[in-house]
Amino acid sequence: QVQLVESGGGLVQAGGSLRLSCAASGRTFSNYAMAWFRQAPGKEREFVAGITRSGGSKAYADSAKGRFTISRDNAKNTVYLQMNSLKPDDTAVYCCAADGTLRTQIPIRIKAYDSWGQGTQVTVSS
Repeated sequence: QVQLVESGGGLVQAGGSLRLSCAASGRTFSNYAMAWFRQAPGKEREFVAGITRSGGSKAYADSAKGRFTISRDNAKNTVYLQMNSLKPDDTAVYCCAADGTLRTQIPIRIKAYDSWGQGTQVTVSS
């Protein structure tokens, strides 16, 4: 498994922006598709965005489309989530996840991912 550590969370006003980072170690980063999930209090963990090994293909939840951008830098072993136009509903713990299985599509299922970070808190005030 690959080890993942998120950073970049914090408190921001509605309409603001944050960039989350997820640093990977322990395995060859470019062998993993990556994704961001989030979990709000009292709600299930949900897929936010995913990116293929090369970064050539991306997928977004409807709630993230047009506001969030996932990217990766394989030379830095890091995946990013740029979040703009944040809303109070975006308040959650954001986790990155790694999928070491070669697939034709970016999975949105939690069980497809075999490595997880601890998460970083994002709080959006109204």
